[in-house]
Amino acid sequence: MSRRRLVKGILAAGVAGTASAAAPAQAPPPPPPLDDAITPADIAVADKLAGRSYTEPERALMAKRMGRTRQTLKTLRDADRAGNLGEPSTLFNPRLPGTVVPTGKSGFRLSAGRMPRYDGSPESIAFHSLADLSRLVKARKITSAALTQMYLDRLKRLGPRLNCVVTLTEERALAQAARADREIAAGKYRGPLHGIPWGAKDLFATRGIRTTFGARPYENQVFDHDATVVRRLDEAGAVLVAKLSMGELAMGDVWFGGLTRNPWQPERGSSGSSAGPGSAVAAGMVGFAIGTETLGSIVSPCVVNGVTGLRPTYGRVSRHGAMALSWTMDKIGPMCRGVEDCALVLSAIVGPDGQDASVADVPFRWNPTATLAGLRVGVDARSLALAKRDKKRLKIYRDALEVLGDLGLVLRSVRLPRQTEAFGGLAALIIGVESGAAFAALTASGKLDLLVQQEEFSWPNTFRVGSTVPAVDYLQALRVRRRLQEAMAHALKDVDLYVTIPWNGPSLSYTNLTGHPEVVTRCGMLDGLPLSISFVGNLYREDAILRVAHAFEQATLWHREWPDTEKIPPLHG
Repeated sequence: MSRRRLVKGILAAGVAGTASAAAPAQAPPPPPPLDDAITPADIAVADKLAGRSYTEPERALMAKRMGRTRQTLKTLRDADRAGNLGEPSTLFNPRLPGTVVPTGKSGFRLSAGRMPRYDGSPESIAFHSLADLSRLVKARKITSAALTQMYLDRLKRLGPRLNCVVTLTEERALAQAARADREIAAGKYRGPLHGIPWGAKDLFATRGIRTTFGARPYENQVFDHDATVVRRLDEAGAVLVAKLSMGELAMGDVWFGGLTRNPWQPERGSSGSSAGPGSAVAAGMVGFAIGTETLGSIVSPCVVNGVTGLRPTYGRVSRHGAMALSWTMDKIGPMCRGVEDCALVLSAIVGPDGQDASVADVPFRWNPTATLAGLRVGVDARSLALAKRDKKRLKIYRDALEVLGDLGLVLRSVRLPRQTEAFGGLAALIIGVESGAAFAALTASGKLDLLVQQEEFSWPNTFRVGSTVPAVDYLQALRVRRRLQEAMAHALKDVDLYVTIPWNGPSLSYTNLTGHPEVVTRCGMLDGLPLSISFVGNLYREDAILRVAHAFEQATLWHREWPDTEKIPPLHG
């Protein structure tokens, strides 16, 4: 058979699969009924949507085969009616040829801080860092049971006021705390997270406990397994006390229960989509929380609520058991009240699990005594220039840079790739297409109208629009994304990390596309609200950004200032 005839035969059979050499040839699916045939006029409409222009003879030729293509597409959609197809077989790799990654073994050690003062009242340590809580629990100054009960009480009292709690996991938490106390008393200490209460963004599977995705169609969804992150924190001895609110299907701070509130100014929202974790950590309702980010969903609520968060390198933490939104952009990370806390949590959840093929086996080490010597630190020049519009904000950020200089760091200017139209449109297009695929079953079910948000840029419309993007153009977007990766690698070739102002410039969008890690922490207060600064590192260099951020944090006092939760009014008061 000639190559042309072979190709023609394969194309005629569609793309649903290939037969083995011994299998008989499959007959192509029958063409659609004549009265439903695709016409050149139909293709002209599709051309208009896609911004293309074919000739009439070309459209006529296309129409002859489009019926079979449509049948194949319908078959593929039908295969996902239950929404359980899982992740695509293609994987995003943030590493370019020549990328240098850490080698050796992972490891961490808790800083040698003083034992915190404790007056015997658990409420007095509600806002302590994870590191300080760990010291108290290890020394048996407080039991995990007492600490857990205190946070459960605060969740019950403050959760309804901030609208940040979806489900209390009280029975599970008390059992885990009792086990932690028995183990610690017997000398079986698991590490810094042992006995520490935490909260999960409500998109992680938790066996026997509902996982709602913040959306009405999933309000009563219950899994029979734990997400990898949940399991690993269980193994570290941490105590899950609550499933925390999230913007529906990971957008914003509005869920089917309403708006999650900001404890600093409760009339404001908590930002999203990790809204509940941001609000709960800032209000002293958990020891730490776990959030996720696709395009700012850790960084943004951390900035708004004044907490410290880490978005790790793409592929650092397994997403098994977590809601999929965009397979090539989703990431999982800690949200805490201190930089070292983020390092301790990452140490517990990092690395391959045999379930998520995107996870790289790259070591992570945390040594709080490591010096800053030798670290090359850049400053996002464009981000700082944009801050000139507000002199008060600019002064706070200039003061922050002076603190870094006082730490002995020599700062140099870094210019990120120019904001071209192609780079600027990448994130929305990729998320639109991938989320449309991830929630194709929901769209087909007709339940999109159950979502609270129904605006132009809300999920229902995003899923529908994403489904119209041709596969060819999606792949073109991924090729442009590769060009952005190369441009970012060039921009950062002379630094280990750079400092930037959250939301100023393209850094947040670019680094979510390229997979670079970012830690955000407090640097000041303005008009009663916290201001934050970000440290972005080269791939897999969480150690570098955490070292600098930790040194900055310890040189300032902002991480010790938290909102007065007793002044938070009732939600409907």
